Amino acid sequence: MASQAAPDDYFARDLPGMPGDHEPMMSPAQDAGWHVRNNASPPPALIRRALMAQHERWLGTPYRLGGTTRRGVDCSALVQNVFADTFQLDMPRTTANQVHEGRRVAQSELRPGDLVFFRPPGAYRHVGIYVGDGRFMHASSSSGVRLSSLDNQYWQRYYWQSRRPLETQHLAQRLDIPLQPGVTGEG
Repeated sequence: MASQAAPDDYFARDLPGMPGDHEPMMSPAQDAGWHVRNNASPPPALIRRALMAQHERWLGTPYRLGGTTRRGVDCSALVQNVFADTFQLDMPRTTANQVHEGRRVAQSELRPGDLVFFRPPGAYRHVGIYVGDGRFMHASSSSGVRLSSLDNQYWQRYYWQSRRPLETQHLAQRLDIPLQPGVTGEG
């Protein structure tokens, strides 16, 4: 008897050369996804906690154009470092290249881990990492690494676009930093 699995159950499909009366030897766990890492919090909450832990690590770092360390960092290097340290993802070094990563998403659909891009006056573009609750982490040229609100009139005026480098569930599966106690992932 041929397998009667749903057509979307990849592991239960009949394979070429296999008799039609075999039973599937394995099937994916139901909704395994992020449960492998943490069965108490959904992916956006896990990502938010990890990003807030990174914010605590980088807080107080001054802005320095071309800087890539905690002695001084620019916006795209902060993104590059946070994604490497938190998600083991290699991001391009510059905002001009980061703006091509992943897929474009509407500002109304932002999730923690999405990139937000701005076109302020002048030659440079700006990038930050959305952390939830309408806020993003970035290296500000005036105050260094900080959280800012997308509702701020300045950021609203110069908002350009948002991008999702990796889908939320896959980003959460790549987490590899200890999460600080007391840092919540709500929102």
